Amino acid sequence: MKSFLCGMALLANMAAPVAAETRYDRNIEKAATDIVAGKMGSIRGGFSYKQKPQFVVLPDTPPSAPAPVEPPRKEASGNDGLTPAVERQVSRTVF
Repeated sequence: MKSFLCGMALLANMAAPVAAETRYDRNIEKAATDIVAGKMGSIRGGFSYKQKPQFVVLPDTPPSAPAPVEPPRKEASGNDGLTPAVERQVSRTVF
């Protein structure tokens, strides 16, 4: 019984650091926000409460020219609607 109680005490003692929370330092948070705010500078300006939002409207772009169409390839025997496979020329240069 004594060894059982010692074992339970040892397990409870080992589990205590796992349940402990890390301390939160408000001073570190304030210093970090000051550093970030200093680096941002005047990147982002404020808005007046009287100002209405203005939406950006993109100008209409003219339609682009259609892509050139390849001439039809010569089909192998039979007309089953499939295009025959064409092998690419492989470079024989060895570096």
